[in-house]
Amino acid sequence: MDLDPAAGRQMLSRIAALQDLREYRELNWSGSFEDYLSLVRQNPKVCRTAFQRVYDMILSYGQEEYIDNKKKLIRYNFFKDEQHGGKDAVYGLDIPLMRLVNVFKSAAQRYGTERRVILLHGPVGSSKSTIARLLKKGLEEYSRSPEGALYTYEWVLPNELKHITGGQEVFPSPMHEDPLRLVPADWRDRAFGELGLGDQQFPVVIDGDVNPACRQIFRQLMIHYHGDWSKVMAHVHVKRLILSEKDRVGIGTFQPKDEKNQDSTELTGDINYRKIAEYGSDSDPRAFNFDGEFNIANRGIIEFIEVLKLDVAFLYDLLGASQEHKIKPKKFAQTDIDEVIIGHTNEAEYKKLLNNEFMEALRDRTIKIDIPYITRLSEEKKIYGKDYNPSKIRGKHIAPHTLEIAAMWGVLTRLEDPKKHNLTLLQKLKLYDGKTLPGFTQDSIKELRKETTREAMDGISPRYIQDKISNALVSDKGEGCVNPFMVLNELESGLRHHSLITSEDMRKRYSELLTIAKQEYEDIVKNEVQRAISADEEAIGKLCANYIDNIKAYTQRERVKNKYTGQDEEPDERLMRSIEEKIDIPESRKDDFRREIMNYIGALAVEGRTFDYRTNERLHKALELKLFEDQKDSIKLTSLVSTVVDRDTQEKIDVVKNRMIRNYGYCEVCATDVLNFVASIFARGDVKD
Repeated sequence: MDLDPAAGRQMLSRIAALQDLREYRELNWSGSFEDYLSLVRQNPKVCRTAFQRVYDMILSYGQEEYIDNKKKLIRYNFFKDEQHGGKDAVYGLDIPLMRLVNVFKSAAQRYGTERRVILLHGPVGSSKSTIARLLKKGLEEYSRSPEGALYTYEWVLPNELKHITGGQEVFPSPMHEDPLRLVPADWRDRAFGELGLGDQQFPVVIDGDVNPACRQIFRQLMIHYHGDWSKVMAHVHVKRLILSEKDRVGIGTFQPKDEKNQDSTELTGDINYRKIAEYGSDSDPRAFNFDGEFNIANRGIIEFIEVLKLDVAFLYDLLGASQEHKIKPKKFAQTDIDEVIIGHTNEAEYKKLLNNEFMEALRDRTIKIDIPYITRLSEEKKIYGKDYNPSKIRGKHIAPHTLEIAAMWGVLTRLEDPKKHNLTLLQKLKLYDGKTLPGFTQDSIKELRKETTREAMDGISPRYIQDKISNALVSDKGEGCVNPFMVLNELESGLRHHSLITSEDMRKRYSELLTIAKQEYEDIVKNEVQRAISADEEAIGKLCANYIDNIKAYTQRERVKNKYTGQDEEPDERLMRSIEEKIDIPESRKDDFRREIMNYIGALAVEGRTFDYRTNERLHKALELKLFEDQKDSIKLTSLVSTVVDRDTQEKIDVVKNRMIRNYGYCEVCATDVLNFVASIFARGDVKD
């Protein structure tokens, strides 16, 4: 094969042009200790603690405030993971995430929570690991930005002094410490005052001493220069620090292994036995590797996976690291660290902790943040929509409502039965999702949440649902289209072998909830076919506006202006009743229903929100049924279940099918399936004529 050198050079230059040299120079900045002092004066934030840096990193992505059940909530954009296309986005957990961010805020202000282990606690698959991964990944990227810049140092010694570092000309700080730690502790207050570092949002506070290796180098240089600190600092070379889990710089992860093989030196470093002969002592810091997870995670985050499975020896290290910000390497004095310690665990391990009286010290130093399952259907749907969408699933079409019904069943398994006898579990799900039901206000929803004990801490994990959706996708059924019944069947068949279902009663309950989800799907597609037949959202909006004008006049004893004649007329009782009868509002209750709608509109107006008929499920359904009745003309869906369909009816059915494909996301296969399914329901007489 002939190679073209010119083409190769051209490709090389095109790839090289992608590099941002200016950014590379910024990320590899280096300078003297004096240069660093100038940097600190210009931007004291380079000296932030690990908690301050994490808190600022989260805030840098912005936030949104919104009202939910009369409660002001904050949604932190950082947890949407938009910078990575939502790959690790966390949905529906704004309240737990607010609690987590408040811990960071308090720790950033040094109010005490910086001396605690943050423990994410919840059922399997509730996104505990995802949150920890987001924080680590976010901090890595923040350290590469100008706002998140931080610095460390290395010793650069001439030949005559290289014996101090064991023959190394350049000796990096093994724990990536802030260069200001080289300022002796008894000078720091006055020195930082001179630098103007006491009047910031987060006053610069540098606690503790440098690591044992740098401490020995510092001490020997002070002896060499007869105590002249400024000459010692001439050997300090400051450089930009980029946090990276892969490079084991500032981001650490620890996962317990087999109990017999656990060794606490994995956290605090170990002796380098090859160098003992060279330096003559195993307590010489030059013969020690400061590469334990606590060491390398200094200035950043350390994540403990399944933290409560740690051996007791590890837990002692954890207690000191959290409360005192110190670790104890073998054969050395306690060493100062500055890092966020975050762990996560499931309920079974946490119950062991509660029952173990010897773990009282750990419980006392832990801030537990519950990470429950999602209970809002619209948020649960986003989890599956992220993984199963046209851009990721090629060659298979996912029918509308497939993911929604799977998500609905998942949420139903996590909800506790309402104590109010007039409320079903499905209605409770809809209330939680922002829908309205007669007789239930936002205060009612707050009461529903308060009366629960373990809601969202039990139930089916999103992982199980994802597995079953995957099974349906690779199945040879469905003619290239996956519909809700295929997924529901997979969900049901998998219950027999689900490892986390511990009783037959639980399995039976989950099967019953699948039946509820199927019934809801029937109602959804019946309404969708009706909408496809009426096919006019604008007409529904006009019908709604007309109805609201009439009930407003009725409840306020006013007259309605006829838009065509300009005359004032009595409210149109026939129109109002024709809509209300569609949802079985009796004559005796019509006044209550009309006042209820007007009160709902008024409450929205007080909160600064606009009325939308789509948020009132009963009214929406009534309007659709009314329009369906007015516009269904001569189409008879029941004819689909017949072997003979006349040409005129077939043309009308094809029009409806095309509307479903165009407006609702169906394909030819699932549109035909749904029409046949709804036709069979019509044939059974389940829909009133």
